[in-house]
Amino acid sequence: MTATLSEFAQSLTVESAFTVLAVARGLKAEGKDVVELEIGDSPFESTSSAKSSGIDAIQGNQTHYCPSPGLPEFRTAAAKFVSDEFNIPAQAENVIAGPGAKVFEQFFCEAFLNAGDDVLVFSPYFPTYLPNILRRGANPVFSDLRQSNEFRPDISEVEKFINEANKPKAIFLNTPHNPTGGVATEEDLKNLADLIRGKDIAVFSDEPYCHMVWKGRHRSLLEQPGMMDQCVAAYTFSKSYSMSGWRLGFAVTGGEIATSIGKMINTTLSCTPPIVQIAGTNALQRDHAERDAQMAKFKDKVQLLAKALNEIDGIHTLDPTATFYVFPNVAPICNRLGITSHGLAMYLLQGADDKFGVACLGGECFGDAGHGFLRFSCAEENDRLEQAVKFLPEAFSRTERVEAFLSNNPEFKLKEAYPEP
Repeated sequence: MTATLSEFAQSLTVESAFTVLAVARGLKAEGKDVVELEIGDSPFESTSSAKSSGIDAIQGNQTHYCPSPGLPEFRTAAAKFVSDEFNIPAQAENVIAGPGAKVFEQFFCEAFLNAGDDVLVFSPYFPTYLPNILRRGANPVFSDLRQSNEFRPDISEVEKFINEANKPKAIFLNTPHNPTGGVATEEDLKNLADLIRGKDIAVFSDEPYCHMVWKGRHRSLLEQPGMMDQCVAAYTFSKSYSMSGWRLGFAVTGGEIATSIGKMINTTLSCTPPIVQIAGTNALQRDHAERDAQMAKFKDKVQLLAKALNEIDGIHTLDPTATFYVFPNVAPICNRLGITSHGLAMYLLQGADDKFGVACLGGECFGDAGHGFLRFSCAEENDRLEQAVKFLPEAFSRTERVEAFLSNNPEFKLKEAYPEP
């Protein structure tokens, strides 16, 4: 007899981008030409100091355990980085190293949430937020982000959550925002801080795209007075330094919270590999110019993709504000073809053509507020982005292929028309 999995394990949901990635790679292995715009990965090489110092660290036998919160030199470099670039009043003791930023979602929930607590989540949302909230027996409460409001958080809905939720305890904030590319303004963050300051409310501030703000500079909730003791901000090297496979990130928070999360690292991961932290330290200290040059290329990519998509009938997207994603409203196309937005994404990959496909994600992969949207990343060369966009109108016109795809995949049939912009 097989031991029974827990209810949590049986209900666990995953990040759809990796599921679609597996389908795309399978089709490519069979010989299909697929433009991969589904995964949020950088097409560039890791920055040069990261690579060279990582190799040197291996050769120097930096391959043993290190302190669970991180190497002292890494914590110092990360604190200086957020202080210099984002005006966050951090010292080394406020920094905890981790394998990417995603793991801090779980540690935040373990640090603050008890069963029955309510957590405000802005929707669309990054898919791994919910499993980590539900793991603690807490309740997600959703607030929709709207294209008409540039996908900015509505502070009045935060106030409503605090006043009306049964046990309001935490907020998940993601800015710059994945999947929409929206940005919380400095005024939004000030108003949020003023609303929660002194209350028993904790904020997880997810900030992986801190160097992908195309208008102005990145703003963090930790800049606001008093927020260090109510907020955990998470950063990653995956985007800014093209180090996704290295699995390196860090969190910044108040000293007592940092100590608690350090214990969680101790009891789960032991430590983040020192060779990876050494590479990250050198990237932070030496690779600013290389990083900024890569970010400029991302800006060109996202502007190219947004402009081209807006020229297609039935698609409406905002001018890029941040991230390397474009999140267009495709409701008119879905309504005309009778297909859900994620169904449309899978049709573009699997059904529109036998030899060519485009991999992207339906907005509902990020929650109900994403219905009627698609998410495209810019993780391909510019000529491939242009090739993908050129293919879309032709794919939408192949109604017989859409009908055949829906016949084989009835779960993607649209049951109720989407609101149109």
